[in-house]
Amino acid sequence: MDVPTSVAATGETVVRLIAGVDEAGRGPLAGPVSVAAVILDPSRPKIRGLDDSKKLTEARREALYEKIVDRALAYCVVLVTADEIDRINIFQATMTGMCRALAGLNPSAHEAWIDGNALPRELPCAGRAIIGGDALEPAISAASILAKVSRDRWMVELDREYPGYGFAEHKGYATPFHLSALKRLGPCPQHRRSFAPVKILVDQGVLF
Repeated sequence: MDVPTSVAATGETVVRLIAGVDEAGRGPLAGPVSVAAVILDPSRPKIRGLDDSKKLTEARREALYEKIVDRALAYCVVLVTADEIDRINIFQATMTGMCRALAGLNPSAHEAWIDGNALPRELPCAGRAIIGGDALEPAISAASILAKVSRDRWMVELDREYPGYGFAEHKGYATPFHLSALKRLGPCPQHRRSFAPVKILVDQGVLF
């Protein structure tokens, strides 16, 4: 999809700034959900290899992350904490993160292209939901990569703060190792207490 343009009264072509928006970490039992917004710079060479972050190796994501940060006209990554996810639910937390990421862009976007089929009610600009957009639109692919890499790095840090759960390896997802550690150690402050099986352990009073 080409970047939209318009013609001003002076006859000058004006490029509308489009922000790609995507998230990472809606499904894990622990850690934040990460949301990124990216405006690619139309005056700079296209970044080759952009794709849905889930289709890329960790090494490739890391390499593209550096290129995106270096070449983007603007970008913003927001982490919505486990506590907030528990308060407002994961869907609302993701929608809130999208609005915050877009609000953090400088310059601001004229329009947001968001991966998925839902748009936040409080978008600070016009918006378009694109199913599978992280594999179709370079700006959304870039956002997908920033969100994923940022969250993965954060989970590595949490692994040092809360050893034993394996956060650096599984990034908070419900792997057999994580579930075993969760039952053995009980939930830590970074676990989402509204998510099963964390909620089951909390309700049973394991370590709480």
